[in-house]
Amino acid sequence: MWIFLLIPVISSAFSFILADELVPKLREEGINGEDKHKASGPKVPEMGGLVLVGGFVFGLLAVVGFNQFADRLNVVDLNSLFAVGFTVLIVAIIGMVDDLLRIRQLTKAVLPFLASLPLMAIKAGKHSMSFPFLGQVKLGVFYPLLAVPFGITGASNAMNMLAGFNGLEVGLGVIIVSALALISWLIESWTAFFVLISLLGPLLVVLFYNWYPAELLIGDVGTLTIGAVVASAVIVGDFEYAGVIIIIPFVADLVLKAMNGFPKSFAVHEDGKLYCPEDGPVGLAHLVLKLAGGLTEQSLVLVLLGIESVFAVLAVIYYL
Repeated sequence: MWIFLLIPVISSAFSFILADELVPKLREEGINGEDKHKASGPKVPEMGGLVLVGGFVFGLLAVVGFNQFADRLNVVDLNSLFAVGFTVLIVAIIGMVDDLLRIRQLTKAVLPFLASLPLMAIKAGKHSMSFPFLGQVKLGVFYPLLAVPFGITGASNAMNMLAGFNGLEVGLGVIIVSALALISWLIESWTAFFVLISLLGPLLVVLFYNWYPAELLIGDVGTLTIGAVVASAVIVGDFEYAGVIIIIPFVADLVLKAMNGFPKSFAVHEDGKLYCPEDGPVGLAHLVLKLAGGLTEQSLVLVLLGIESVFAVLAVIYYL
């Protein structure tokens, strides 16, 4: 039990040290992003997702170390662990390049396919899924060749789309990772469990800096990384249904944005509150604002986190 608790402690401690060094450096180098949902549009240090990446990798290294020297931790599949690590690092590099150079949206959406190659190479997952009316269907080679890359790409981009408010992306990450870690514990899928708790510590550290009013924005390197870790854990842990349930709010956001042609539309800031744009709700956040008649940024984030929490609980109940 102490090993289970020690992994997130180690990863969060490294993340805290990294954040303490990185935040002033980003500000000094002018690597800032505009906090678009505030009236003054302040510039806030961006690319804070590097703290997540650093803490996560350090957590995985701690898992490898304990796996080698602690006899009771021989339940981890190191091949899967390293494949997840490589996949997440490739996705993180894509996000970092986008934060610095602003690559095209279509390019950013497609590149995570390449990041799934390590998981495809080890043929991660059980290669079969249960479908309504069809029962258990063996996907064979189509699972690593199609399901895995689509899963990594879909989750990474979904996390990147439902974003933009202080504390939202990281808060969603905390809820999702916590729920999936509990599920992996329940079904004794230990490789996925250690992958998830390696990210949980860094998420809590970054949430401290990213909560309203944010002192640090995580950028695409952060959102894409969270999505990649979530998808990778679901794949190696063989609990795809949990991923399907948890991603429902993101699908709703995607549908609303697709119906409106993916416009770059921001909430209107008036009198300390955010309101739905005049052109109507073009995303889940805008829909909440429209139904509520306007909310403060903090309240909007709490509502969205509450919505995700409902689906996280449903996912856990399914596996109980």
